[in-house]
Amino acid sequence: MAKNRYSIVITKFALKKLGKLPEQVKAELTRKIFELEENPRPIGAKKLVNRPGYRIRWTDYRILYTIEDLLLTVTVIDTGHRKDIYE
Repeated sequence: MAKNRYSIVITKFALKKLGKLPEQVKAELTRKIFELEENPRPIGAKKLVNRPGYRIRWTDYRILYTIEDLLLTVTVIDTGHRKDIYE
């Protein structure tokens, strides 16, 4: 039985912030985002406490996203350095 793939939606806000990151960081975070198609809750993903959604880490950078299981959609709402991401 084939496993369902999730669609990835990246908000304009997240896309703008991703575009401002260094090329190596941008490439790695983009790879991590599209890995969410196969598994939206990978090992290390944490449920956010003060807002809806989840976060995954890569070094000092974070990807914040929500999951809609009924629609098989992952929406990336923010990306960036950990010092700026939770403001």
